[in-house]
Amino acid sequence: MSRRGAALPTRAHWLLLGLALLCSLVLFLYLLECAPQTDGNASLPGVVGESYGKEYYQALLQEQEEHYQTRAASLKRQIAQLKQELQEMSEKMRSLQERRNMGANGIGYHSNGEQAPGDLLEFLHSQIDKAEVSVGAKLPSEYGVIPFESFTLMKVFQLEMGLTRHPEEKPVRKDKRDELVEVIEAGLEVLNNPEEEDEQEDEEGPLGEKLIFNENDFIEGYYRTERDKGTQYELFFKKADLMEYRHVTLFRPFGPLMKVKSDVVDISRAIINIIVPLAQRTEAFIQFMQSFREVCIHQDKRIHLTVVYFGKEGLSEVKSILESVTSESNFHNYTLVSLNEEFNRGRGLNVGAQAWDKGEVLMFFCDVDIYFSAEFLNSCRLNAEPGRKVFYPVVFSLYNPAIVYANQDAPPAVEQQLVHKKDSGFWRDFGFGMTCQYQSDFLTIGGFDMEVKGWGGEDVHLYRKYLHSDLIVVRTPVPGLFHLWHEKHCADELTPEQYRMCIQSKAMSEASHSHLGMMVFREEIEMHLHKQAYRTNSEAAG
Repeated sequence: MSRRGAALPTRAHWLLLGLALLCSLVLFLYLLECAPQTDGNASLPGVVGESYGKEYYQALLQEQEEHYQTRAASLKRQIAQLKQELQEMSEKMRSLQERRNMGANGIGYHSNGEQAPGDLLEFLHSQIDKAEVSVGAKLPSEYGVIPFESFTLMKVFQLEMGLTRHPEEKPVRKDKRDELVEVIEAGLEVLNNPEEEDEQEDEEGPLGEKLIFNENDFIEGYYRTERDKGTQYELFFKKADLMEYRHVTLFRPFGPLMKVKSDVVDISRAIINIIVPLAQRTEAFIQFMQSFREVCIHQDKRIHLTVVYFGKEGLSEVKSILESVTSESNFHNYTLVSLNEEFNRGRGLNVGAQAWDKGEVLMFFCDVDIYFSAEFLNSCRLNAEPGRKVFYPVVFSLYNPAIVYANQDAPPAVEQQLVHKKDSGFWRDFGFGMTCQYQSDFLTIGGFDMEVKGWGGEDVHLYRKYLHSDLIVVRTPVPGLFHLWHEKHCADELTPEQYRMCIQSKAMSEASHSHLGMMVFREEIEMHLHKQAYRTNSEAAG
């Protein structure tokens, strides 16, 4: 039983092996039958050395080679494209880093001393050269001037108000706040880390430490935007225990801030000759001298007063007023020039300018109705430079106090009226009479036109002369300069243009838009209030 059981697996093994061989033979014969037929010399494909098989594989290899060549060319193109994109991305990253460095330094250079790309730097400097930063631009008229707007750490004094903005306000928009903060920080960076080309020695404080400026040392700034060039910033800093000011000029040519210059401005010895033309109006002159005594004699102490008086009537009173100030304050720096002729503001200012014979001097053309602060006098010194700049501040003109304070028993004192509110006054942007300029520039430009008679016009002619010159005209509203309201009389002898200007000034100086509206609709308002009172009384009686 055991031998027979062992033989059965052996037989099965050989049987299976035979079946496998038979199947292989049948498959081989089938393949031979299905092989493609060729001519008589052709042999079975795949046999090495036969002609058909060689051409077949050569064609196959050529096809594969062409396929891989096409694929390789495609990969090369993709690699080249990726390299180009990588290069462009690197350039963008480098440009962003450069801008970040330029913004951080506030001066338009890398912190590591590397220069910005030549083309970009050349373009930025060309924008500065085109703008009216270092050299004045000749303009056809006063309408071509781009005025500055002034600002401090907390407030902006702006000309363009519309119906919702105010003449003095805090920067409401975040972008404007961020802009001014960035500019002040950039100015501090320039002062505290000066470049070699600034040629400024490191100054020391009272205890020998390095002099470091901070935002509390910022006094005032001005900015304006030329829409096709960029924004110009003029910044002034001063330490409380130092006399000199630090002046930094920045420019943003629609890109990062660029430093234009940084210099020291010493105004400690700059005397201002305040020239006031006057005819009669002795009561206004008394008020003017009261503020003059406080601001100029007690605070500033670097002032000379020149009064050019027209006519004989009131001349003795003016003399006594000046003598009284002299005796009370020991003030002798004044000149009284008497002209026995009809009042002409341009003539008076010309005579007052020529009356000074002690060398170069800064002049402030003023009127008896003007109130100014000690801070304004410093602004006058900082923004006028002989042979380079003249200063034309925009005055804040106060409305008629009888209308502004109609709900009070009496208008408050003048000092309490000096506020920048929409219903209390407006920026007198059409007036060019108050100006600070050096005597040499005034005489070189030819002074006032003596052909202009009567009210107004002479200041506009002088202003246009400067616009046509190479001098820089700094035009900006300033917080420390007010025009006090007084009643105006437009004479019949004026020319049509002068009379129109006089009436326009009179209308605009009377009251604000809202107050004038309340006056126009007073009867309608009173009728409405009367009806309301009658209705209320009727309901109460019923």
